[in-house]
Amino acid sequence: MASNWPILSLLIWLPIFGGLAVVAAGEQRASLSRVLALAVSALTFLLSILLYSAFDTSTAAMQFTELKPWIETFDIYYSLGVDGFSVPLILLTTFFGVLVVIASWESIQERVHQYMASFLIMEGLMVGVFSAIDAMLFYAFFEAMLIPMFLVIGMWGGPGKVYASIKFFLYTFLGSVFMLVGLIYLYIQSGSWSILDWHQFPLGLAVQKWLFLGFLAAFSVKIPMWPVHTWLPDAHVEAPTGGSVILAAIMLKIGGYGFIRFSLPITPDASAALDWLIIMLSLIAIVYIGFVALVQQDMKKLIAYSSISHMGFVTLGMFLAFAIFQNTDSGRGAALGVEGAMVQMISHGFVSGALFLCVGVLYDRLHSRMISDYGGVANRMPWFAALAVLFFMANSGLPGTSGFVGEFMVILAAFQANFWYAFLAATTLILGAAYSLWLVKRVIFGEVTSNDVAMLEDINAREALVLGTIAVAVLLVGLWPEPLVNLMHASVDQLLQHIQQPKFPVAGI
Repeated sequence: MASNWPILSLLIWLPIFGGLAVVAAGEQRASLSRVLALAVSALTFLLSILLYSAFDTSTAAMQFTELKPWIETFDIYYSLGVDGFSVPLILLTTFFGVLVVIASWESIQERVHQYMASFLIMEGLMVGVFSAIDAMLFYAFFEAMLIPMFLVIGMWGGPGKVYASIKFFLYTFLGSVFMLVGLIYLYIQSGSWSILDWHQFPLGLAVQKWLFLGFLAAFSVKIPMWPVHTWLPDAHVEAPTGGSVILAAIMLKIGGYGFIRFSLPITPDASAALDWLIIMLSLIAIVYIGFVALVQQDMKKLIAYSSISHMGFVTLGMFLAFAIFQNTDSGRGAALGVEGAMVQMISHGFVSGALFLCVGVLYDRLHSRMISDYGGVANRMPWFAALAVLFFMANSGLPGTSGFVGEFMVILAAFQANFWYAFLAATTLILGAAYSLWLVKRVIFGEVTSNDVAMLEDINAREALVLGTIAVAVLLVGLWPEPLVNLMHASVDQLLQHIQQPKFPVAGI
C-alpha cells in the first residue's frame, strides 16, 4: 500500500537527487541529460498519481504523514503530510514537471544539464512546500525554491535577465523575512514548530493582526497581489519559456496555499477583521490589472498581467468566507468561495502554463514576442491556432473550460457577501475576453502580414503532445470538475468550521 511508503519523501527527493545526477552527466552529454530528466520527472508524476489514487477524500486529517527529528536542539522536525489542499497542487507540480522537460527538449542548447537539473530540483522543493507541516521545514523549502528559478532567469533569460532575476529574488525574499519573524514568535509562545499545533493555539486579536500582516507580506508577493506585483511582468518577459511556465503554473499558487495553510487557520480573527483589505486588493487586481493587460504590446507581458488579474479571484474567494458569515450562518456560500479559489488555482495553472508555452512556440520560430510582428498565423499553423484559441477562450472564462468553473464559483459566493463584490469580479468576463480576443485577432487570424509569418511551420509532434495534454486537462476540469472539488471538500469544511470559532478566549493573550 502507498500509505506505508514514505511517498512524500520520494516525491520531494527523487527529483532533487535526479537533478544532481543530471548535473553529473556533464555538459558534453546533453542527450543523456534530457533523457534522464524526462525519466525522473515522469517517474515523479507517476508517484503523484499513486498518491492521488490512495488519498482518502472522506477525511480532513493529514495523510501519508512522516515525522523524524531534524534539528532537535530547536525542536524542528522533518514533518510531512498532505490534505485536500495539498494533493491537487502536488499533482499540478509534477504534471508540469514532465511537460517543461519535453517543451525544452530543443529550445535549450547551452548548459542543458544545468537547465534540466534546475527544474528537477525546483520541482522537488515545491512539492516540499506543499507537503511540509513543520513551519521551519516549510520555510526552508519556501526559500530554497527561489534559487533554481533565480538561476533559470539569470542564466537562460533575455537581455534584461540580470535586472529581472535580482528583482524577482529581492521581492520574494524580503517579503518572507516578515513571515520568518512571525514563525519565530509563534514558536516562542507555543513551544512548537508544528503548523497544526498553531491552528489550535489561542492568540489575542492584536497579535493576530501583526502575524496576519507578516504572512500577508510573504504571500501577497508570491501571488502576486497589487501593488507588489511589479516583479512578475519583468520576470516573465526575461525568463525562458520553461521558467515562465513554472512561475505562472506553480510558483504563484504557493502564495494562495500559504493563506490557506497559515493566515486563515492561525489568525482567523484577524482575517475576519481585515478581510475588507484583501477583498479590496483582490478587486483592484481583477479590474485595474485587467485594463493594464489591454494595452500591452508584448504577448508575455499581456499574459503576465492577465495572471495577476485572474489570481485576484483566488484571494477574493478565500476571504469572502468572512463576509458571508457576517450575512448568514450557512457555510455553503463560504465553501463555494474557498473551493472556487482552489479550482481557480488549478485552472490558472493549466491555462497560464499553456499560454506561455504557446508564446514559446512562436518565439522559437520568429524570436519575437511582439504582437505587431504577427498576423494570420492560423493560415500557416492551423493546429497550433486551434489549441491557442482554446487556451485563450479558457483564459476568457468560456463555459466548458476550466477557466469558467473557478471564477463562476467565486462570483456566486461573492453574491452572498455583497452585490458590488460580485459585480466588480464579474467584469473579468468582459476584460478577459477583451484582451484575450484582441490578441487572438491580431496574432492568429486575418491575412498573413509578413514574409516571416508566411514561412512558419505548424507544431511538431512534441509540441502537439505538450499542448494537447494541457488542452485535455483544461476541458476535463471544465466539463467534469467534481473529482477535483471532492478532493478538497472535507478539508474546506474543516477549515470553515475552524475559522468560525474565536481564538482569543483569554483576555490579553
